[in-house]
Amino acid sequence: MKRDQVFRDPQQQIVDFVFDEKVAAAFTDMIRRSVPGYEVVVPMTGLLAAGQLKKCRSRLIYDLGCSLGATTMATLRACGDADCRINAVDNSAAMLARARQLIDDERVSFLNADIVSLQFEPSAVVLMNWIAQFLAPSDRLGVLRNIREQLDDDGILIVSEKIRFTDPAEQAYCEAAHLDFKRANGYSELEISQKRSALENVMIIDTEEEHRQRFAEAGFASVQKWYQCLNWASFIVRSTEF
Repeated sequence: MKRDQVFRDPQQQIVDFVFDEKVAAAFTDMIRRSVPGYEVVVPMTGLLAAGQLKKCRSRLIYDLGCSLGATTMATLRACGDADCRINAVDNSAAMLARARQLIDDERVSFLNADIVSLQFEPSAVVLMNWIAQFLAPSDRLGVLRNIREQLDDDGILIVSEKIRFTDPAEQAYCEAAHLDFKRANGYSELEISQKRSALENVMIIDTEEEHRQRFAEAGFASVQKWYQCLNWASFIVRSTEF
């Protein structure tokens, strides 16, 4: 695992964050040191997906924005030898190239595609860990509607996102704690500042209420928040009432 040093050195011009080869090489270290709860969310997502698969007609799982395939691997481990298929989708060729090196399982198909225009097949589970926040806000509802149309009645959508708070004091507290988390994981003030600038126009954060409203508008019947650490939350979204 390569140490994340993408923003270590001073940069004369900060450009928008992209998931290129430089980021792909250090991504595992980057996300573990940047996202509180990552080590809980990924394996639990796999367990939740595998458990729900048993209740569904379809055997297909989508891992949207699969990056290096951590959630796909967690799902495969949880499924064991069970009959399943996983479509691991990402629009970054650099990420998928590394994911293919890490995962050798005939049940997995890697798709280099934009999920905004993706043609979904009937599916049991759809996984979106830290993906919607990188979509244009105008595209988010359409993606959810496309997922809902092809999701089994007994299927689930699992969404993990950074969230913001409407209460300024709560927002400031969680942001400060998140910065302390990154400092404790070895990031310098320069790295934190430069990465924040690179993400400013790329990573657009919604409130929990905005997520819930969008789920409802897309046709989902119920939402269960199953995990939260500071301003990072994970939801199970169902086609039917819980």
